[in-house]
Amino acid sequence: MQVIFFGTPQFAVPTLQKLLDHPQFNVIGVVTQPDKRRGRGKQLIPSAVKKVALNYDIPIWQPTRIKKDQDTLSILKNSQADVFVVVAYGQILSLEILQMPKLGSINVHGSILPQYRGAAPIQWCLYNGDFQTGITTMLMDEGMDTGDMLLKAYTDIKLFDNAHKIAEKLANQGADLLIETLGKLETNEIESIPQNNEEATYASLIKKDDFIIDWNKSAIAIHNQVRGFYPNCFTSFRDDKLKIMATIPIDDDYLQALDESYQGLKNQLESLDNTIGKPGEVVGLIKNFGPVIKTGEGLLLLSKIQRSGKRPQSGWDLVNGTHLKLEEFLS
Repeated sequence: MQVIFFGTPQFAVPTLQKLLDHPQFNVIGVVTQPDKRRGRGKQLIPSAVKKVALNYDIPIWQPTRIKKDQDTLSILKNSQADVFVVVAYGQILSLEILQMPKLGSINVHGSILPQYRGAAPIQWCLYNGDFQTGITTMLMDEGMDTGDMLLKAYTDIKLFDNAHKIAEKLANQGADLLIETLGKLETNEIESIPQNNEEATYASLIKKDDFIIDWNKSAIAIHNQVRGFYPNCFTSFRDDKLKIMATIPIDDDYLQALDESYQGLKNQLESLDNTIGKPGEVVGLIKNFGPVIKTGEGLLLLSKIQRSGKRPQSGWDLVNGTHLKLEEFLS
């Protein structure tokens, strides 16, 4: 099967690698986003997908706007590809492009459609406190993740999973599901199923304001925000930016989910008073673990943080390094 692969970030790499390693498929080209300037030196950095493609001497196309790039459109049209595979490419494909290959264009989407259509399904399902997510393969149409569904695979979300960990799981799961999908498409063993638009929800692009922590929210809501938008959520501490990278709600369900290494934490929590303090106030300093912050509902321990200009560190290192005191505020 002749395949052209569309993808850009690390999330797409396992699917591309699986196609490259499988004898049934021949990847005849890769379409990815243009190189971006990053870091202090503003050097041009290729996408994760391009780095893999370079190792295999595969033709690579990087149009700035694919729908307007006549050279790329001409190449794709004349490619004789059986299928286009699209995984987190980052540009909208026109109906003209989607209908070029014989079997159509197949998308690997990081949610159980029609839930979480859009750009950030993994992040928003964690933000909303979901306990399950997964992968859907679908036939692409002109809409935003509205195409007919092909196969689904499910994965559970644990209480302390963050977006990075779930993305890794789903990336590998999506690679396996794509191989199964293509095999069944070729042998007509699969029947597409239209989505129920009335059940659809959307996972919009994440904005900078989504990273700001509001201590008036509940401890569990803030915990879900931190793990959903990992590692970018932040608060203000002593007039400086403080990233919050991992938290532990002081709640029975969450404490029971911790392993034996946290027994010392559980023992020290008995002396904490949940009724004192105002949202954002440091109401406890748990030795070897970190500060406990009062929220709009419940208490939240900061287990991993990153101070401005510093490397990530434990919450207890923050206490020692800043001589953090009770009754100080995060804002």
